[in-house]
Amino acid sequence: MSSSTDSSEKGPTPLGDLRTGAEGARPAPSAVKAAIRRRVLAARDALDRDTRIRLSAAIFAKIADLDAFRRAATVAAYSSFGSEPVTAPFLETVLALDKALVLPRIRRETRRLDLHRVRDLDSELEPGVWGIREPNPATCPPVPLRAIDFLLVPGVAFDIRGGRMGYGGGYYDRLMAECDHGPALIAAAFEVQIVAEVPMGPGDRRVDRVITERCAYPA
Repeated sequence: MSSSTDSSEKGPTPLGDLRTGAEGARPAPSAVKAAIRRRVLAARDALDRDTRIRLSAAIFAKIADLDAFRRAATVAAYSSFGSEPVTAPFLETVLALDKALVLPRIRRETRRLDLHRVRDLDSELEPGVWGIREPNPATCPPVPLRAIDFLLVPGVAFDIRGGRMGYGGGYYDRLMAECDHGPALIAAAFEVQIVAEVPMGPGDRRVDRVITERCAYPA
């Protein structure tokens, strides 16, 4: 296990030099977001596989203990990829608890997510956009967004007020903007993904809670 692995010793990543340029000029929001993405993804990618698995287990144990999750009949989640917190055991937990599991399928031409119910993780998922495992629409029925009680939201960086920054495609921004029926919006993240402040635009929506291996934000 590498020496750079335990994120529990680190606090929120300061923005510091991201706030002003060399001459004190405030950079464009897009430049600030790009710098935060680079910094946080580098920190997340530096976690070795064993550490990511260990910290992911701690994160999802906390999520499974949330009242919002316990009450939920229909849970929307996602298949993790790259250095994201590992979701596969959580997906199995959802099914084992006899909750309806819903996973997204990326519709790249419209930059939207289609939601489908999944009953068997081995037989009903297939590689999709960017190699992410997605529901096979031939075997997984569509589910309307209004049926979702609990939405697990991915992201690159988060702050302690629930501010979220995604990968830049806007897929979950659009989905969350349509969640007017009040599902719980919960993010799973490693502590190294928590920054001092995520720049938020007028169309951005905060998640209800960000759960890391160390804390739940907002506290």
